[in-house]
Amino acid sequence: MKLTVLVDNNTYIDRYFIGEPGVSYFIEDEGVNILFDVGYSDVFIKNAHKMNVNMKNIDFVVISHGHNDHTGGLIPLASLYTEAKTENIICKKPSLIAHPLAFVMKTFEDEEIGSIFSKERLNRYFYMKLSKDPLWLTENIVFLGEIERKNDFENKVPIGKIEDQGKMVADYVVDDSALVYKFKEGLVIITGCSHAGICNIIEYAKKVCNDERIVDVIGGFHLLNPSKEQLEGTLNYMKAINAKKVYACHCTDLDSKIALAKELNLKEVGVGLVLEYE
Repeated sequence: MKLTVLVDNNTYIDRYFIGEPGVSYFIEDEGVNILFDVGYSDVFIKNAHKMNVNMKNIDFVVISHGHNDHTGGLIPLASLYTEAKTENIICKKPSLIAHPLAFVMKTFEDEEIGSIFSKERLNRYFYMKLSKDPLWLTENIVFLGEIERKNDFENKVPIGKIEDQGKMVADYVVDDSALVYKFKEGLVIITGCSHAGICNIIEYAKKVCNDERIVDVIGGFHLLNPSKEQLEGTLNYMKAINAKKVYACHCTDLDSKIALAKELNLKEVGVGLVLEYE
């Protein structure tokens, strides 16, 4: 499996890519191409072009959750597909994988923060596969679906509101999910924002994959000015699982990264990073 970072808040020094506060990863595994999240804008397409990544040859588009910094790029991606069709350019129609609530209206302080595209409109451009249950995309890569939330220190504060039967209610981002790559050495956890809680995600990944060994964790940890309880709980859990490497990025603030780095093998992340596993 090969993972290339197309979008992150940061870029590597001397790598002439564009960063934005969002996430997008291009994942290749046994001839299958997966786009995990699409950032906020068309930045992932621009960076992919520089990296010689073909956005017209994607088998799966996986959305970690429905916030606009992970779904906004669906608009330029749909435009890319429409233009390719008009110009008779070969272009796959990918399957779009997400939780069923990923494209429901979401707001924060009365401002919309969810996907601009509804699931009905997305159906024009993608084969829609919305699932609460785990979905295996390849023999080795699984979309976790709805994450079990069992610990007492994560996901305690809602992020705005979500529409439910015509009413706006507190949003605990039930649609937040992740990918897992399972191989001979163990598991690689790939997250967007970890609104479900990074520790909850890892525990559920271990259950779904029937494997306790954690090799790497990459993605946002949603540690933005976290409570003392959440940060200490996360640190204690991460030390206990003994992951070989941790790539905390996107929605992980500096103080949290420093705390993680004191206890774990924390690695730098930026647009252009490539990770490979065999």
